[in-house]
Amino acid sequence: MESALIVSCTDKSADFFSEVLNTISVNKITVLNSAEEARRHLMERDFDFIIVDAPLADESGEDFSRNIASKSLSQVILAVKNEHFNKVAAVCEEDGVLAISKPVNKEIFSLSLSLAKAANSRIKRIHAENAKLKQKIKDIRIIDRAKLLLISYLNLSEQEAHRFIEKQAMDLRTSKRMIAEGILKTYAS
Repeated sequence: MESALIVSCTDKSADFFSEVLNTISVNKITVLNSAEEARRHLMERDFDFIIVDAPLADESGEDFSRNIASKSLSQVILAVKNEHFNKVAAVCEEDGVLAISKPVNKEIFSLSLSLAKAANSRIKRIHAENAKLKQKIKDIRIIDRAKLLLISYLNLSEQEAHRFIEKQAMDLRTSKRMIAEGILKTYAS
């Protein structure tokens, strides 16, 4: 289930954004009145979407939106007055913030949410893939260190050390990393 944070100092705007979010099945909606409140809340949890209705009670909203977009996986949509739209949109796009001009109509906001939803899915998939690759690199480093210990202490060749770890993993029905960690504990002491 997708979640959203709406940061707006007016109840009318917050209600409008909530209504449109509900139409695309975003049911976990948190509404806050200031950037400072939102910053504190964002330290505790993440959201799929963050909608910022500028200006906010305590700042313009532009810096807040850019800062949040650069530090999280959330898709940030910034609603700004029409007279400031071109200037703000050009600056915010570089940080991944989707700017829309006010007054906002439902169709434009729905389209913006669809774009944000698609981008959010893609970013999450890439982030998960990146995490998997980082874990694989860690595993390879541990296995390589274990192979070096086997080469040093048991006078095995690199190929024999690799085969030893592989065979142990198959025989014990565990991962090569687990075998390598055992080797490190045994020989690194």
